[in-house]
Amino acid sequence: MNDTPNTTETTDTPDTPDTPDTPDTTDTPIRELLASAKRPLLSYEFFPPKSEKAEANLRRSIEVLTETQPDFVTITYGAGGSTREKTRAVAGWLREAGLGPVMPHLTCVGSSQQELREIADELHADGYRNIMTLRGDPPQGKDEFVPAPDGFAYANQLVELLKERHDDFCLGVAGYPENHPESDDTDSDIRHLKTKVDAGACFVTTQLFFDNQVYFDFVDRCRAAGITIPILPGLLPATSLKQVSRFADMCGASFPPELRDRMAAAGSEGRAAEDAGIDWCLEQIQGLFEGGAPGVHLYVLNRSRAPLQLLRRGFA
Repeated sequence: MNDTPNTTETTDTPDTPDTPDTPDTTDTPIRELLASAKRPLLSYEFFPPKSEKAEANLRRSIEVLTETQPDFVTITYGAGGSTREKTRAVAGWLREAGLGPVMPHLTCVGSSQQELREIADELHADGYRNIMTLRGDPPQGKDEFVPAPDGFAYANQLVELLKERHDDFCLGVAGYPENHPESDDTDSDIRHLKTKVDAGACFVTTQLFFDNQVYFDFVDRCRAAGITIPILPGLLPATSLKQVSRFADMCGASFPPELRDRMAAAGSEGRAAEDAGIDWCLEQIQGLFEGGAPGVHLYVLNRSRAPLQLLRRGFA
């Protein structure tokens, strides 16, 4: 997840949307799930497949993961037509499998304000009431984000547009416990997050981390800045030393030496190393819940084994 908002107000006034036919069923807003939960919530993040083989693997994972009964699931978004329609299709598969509420991602990348309004109306008409609202990453090979013509440069602007368009949307936004890659410093990072919250966000989901203290320190900084909405920790169950090293580097997440040592001792790759990574994730989850985290969001990478193993090893 990648977005750095600013405090510039959008002066464009949205036109009045057509009123779509009311769907038979609409998703429960995640803010209500968080407010009424008797236990920490569990959610998964999927991404649209890019090949027939990847699609078959995702469909199998979805089928298996229905057994785990997550509280909600999310599906990432590709702009400019790259995976946009696939995002909508996968959201439908997740719904059909009974995994829900389903929370599609939406980014500013490659879309004008009018296109974003149209996408918002489509999602609303389809009964989606939860959207993960992001600026989005720069195109591959580019260091800087460039807005689309008549588009947005910051996620807080997209939050404002969506809330103006359909006030019953429940919007999640990204938080960066170890700072956004484009952030100047921690204080400015928190200020940018607060602009998204003030624009109407309902909860924050964090970028992945492997050290729980990073999360708790981030929550403390948010609370001190007046950010009071729930902050869901995002975790990646590590499946290989190469994988976790790559993701830590890509996301700017610190890589605890103890985790590296455990996975190296287990052979770095293969089932034993994966089990070591899953054990680490389970320890993280238990510590987060003991510390009062409202739930956990798992970056499952379209695979089912890690969530199943976490549940079988005591996460409930």
